[in-house]
Parts: sequence; structure tokens; C-alpha cells
Amino acid sequence: MFKMTNSQLIEKIDKLKRQKNAVILAHYYQVPEIQDIADFIGDSLALSQQAASTNADMIVFAGVHFMAETAKILSPQKKVVLPDLMAGCSLADSCPPDAFSAFKANYPEHKVISYINCSAAIKTMSDVICTSGNAVRIVDSFLKDQPLIFAPDKNLGSYINGITGRNMVLWNGSCQVHDMIASEKIIELKLKFPGAKLIAHPECKGPVLVLADFIGSTTALLEFTGKSKASSFIVATETGIIHQMKKNSPDKEFIIVPADETCACNDCPYMKLNTLEKLYRCINDETPEIILAADIIENARKPIQLMLELSK
Repeated sequence: MFKMTNSQLIEKIDKLKRQKNAVILAHYYQVPEIQDIADFIGDSLALSQQAASTNADMIVFAGVHFMAETAKILSPQKKVVLPDLMAGCSLADSCPPDAFSAFKANYPEHKVISYINCSAAIKTMSDVICTSGNAVRIVDSFLKDQPLIFAPDKNLGSYINGITGRNMVLWNGSCQVHDMIASEKIIELKLKFPGAKLIAHPECKGPVLVLADFIGSTTALLEFTGKSKASSFIVATETGIIHQMKKNSPDKEFIIVPADETCACNDCPYMKLNTLEKLYRCINDETPEIILAADIIENARKPIQLMLELSK
């Protein structure tokens, strides 16, 4: 069977995109060739918002399942497709709806703040959604005596508790990519590269965040490296962001924190399921499509809309 080269795939994808009035979204953790062909690159919520503002008929989300769900929630009239339906998320999967519903029932007086990195079903059980960038603002929007549940990321929730002085009840979930980053490995790198700034995503464990010179969302990390006068950075997040960092600051050095002793990368296996070939077939066949029930869309959109209002 004839296998197309990357350049041939890119040409066909570009042609199909115009024919079908499609918009391609790529998360920062996608492989470089997908990032380079995308119409928009960014974090999950910002991508869904950008797609909603276009007149595209079809949204092609090169990311993971919960991100494509969010795009469908914000653009229910558009067709939303995902290159690989198996591209899930360890964090979203760590919070099964039935288990979370039972957990929530134990705290009837608590309001629920859910991180955007959760399934549509969890969003319907939430009072408001947050991102890693606006989580502090969302938490602070509640009265100090209002008890809160934070789901699904315990590391981000713990970090926000520390900043706000809250004692939110935390669901015991985490992102496998960020949770595997060890403070011992970072200390080794800091000793090896004493002039490098350590930047970390707040989904990392507390001991890692204590060592960081800067903590922020993926977008915030990218912006920090562009503005900082430092010439080298130890990066405690998923490898994919390095592509944009190098494009923005080609004269700077970026050292990714390895996931283990054998690999110099820290890849999300789900993000990396998407390939150019799958992207081409996805646009061509208009499948796999994200289908959500109307009531799920309506009930999941409400806490997202509240977040957007509180973030103004």
C-alpha cells in the first residue's frame, strides 16, 4: 500500500481543510508537524473559544478527548472530529463520573470547582470550571466560608489551596505526565545547569513546585520563556511545548525534565497518538465525530460560561 510522505499529507490536509471549511486546532503537546499545520495552537479552552468564533463548519481537534468535548460544548452546531478516538487523558480518566457523583454526595454543602481537564460528564456536576491560569481567581470568587470541592487534579488543587489559604476537599486524581516528574531529577539538572531557570506546570507535585522559579499554565510558561532575560530553562511539563519555545526563542536553551532514567523526553502517550496520517483521514472521512447529548451540552456549558464571566 502506498504511504504518503509528510509533505504530501500536509498538501492534502490543506486542500481538504479549504474544501470542507474546517479549522484545525492543535494543543501544545502535539507533535511538531501537527502544530505547524494547525490554524490555532494553544491550551484546550482557548482553542475551543477560537474555534467557536470562526465560521468553520467542522472543528478538527488535534488533542485529546475531553478537549474535543469542550469544543463541541462551545460549538454544538459544528461538527467536531478527533484524529484518534483513543486519545484520552489520564487526568480526566482518573475521575469516573459514577465515583465522583458518590464522592460529591458526601459533601452536600460544598460547591464544586472542576479543572477544565475533565470529561463532559464531570462538567455537568460542577458549579464552575477553571483553568490552570484562572484557578486562583475562580476559587477567590467564593466566600471564604463556602466549603469547596476541587476536581480532578489533586496537585493543582493543593497548589491553589496553598496560594488562597483554602482547605478545599481534593479529588484524588492526577496527570501521569506531570505526576511522574520527580524533584530528585530536577535537583540533578539544577546542579548540572546552575544558570537555568526551572519552570513548572502546577499539575506537578508540590516538591517540584517548591523548587520552581516560575509556575504557570502551558501558555504562561511559553510567554515567560519569551520575556525572560534568562538564556536557559529546565522545563517541567510535557515535551511538546519545547517546539513553540524554540520557535519563539531560537537563541535559548530548553532542558526537558525526563520522565525516567532511560528517556530524555516526557511525552503524553495520548497526545502522541495523533499523527499527520490520522489527521488527514479524520478530515477526509469526517470521523471519529464527537457526539454529545443535548442535555449534556447544556449542563456542561453553564459552569464554563460562569467561569468566563468570573474571569473578565
